[in-house]
Amino acid sequence: MALSAHLQELSEKHRQLERRIEEETLRPGSDDLAIRRLKQEKLKLKDEILRLEVTRH
Repeated sequence: MALSAHLQELSEKHRQLERRIEEETLRPGSDDLAIRRLKQEKLKLKDEILRLEVTRH
């Protein structure tokens, strides 16, 4: 897979996680542990995106 396509895929997953976090936060009785896990996953994706962008340049 080309690097730019991989970065695009990771960015889309990052956006999807952001939406899931927002939805979970707004839901009555939201699960704090689930939100924390989603945020950790989102942060890992962000770190991976940044790492790949640096190696690309």
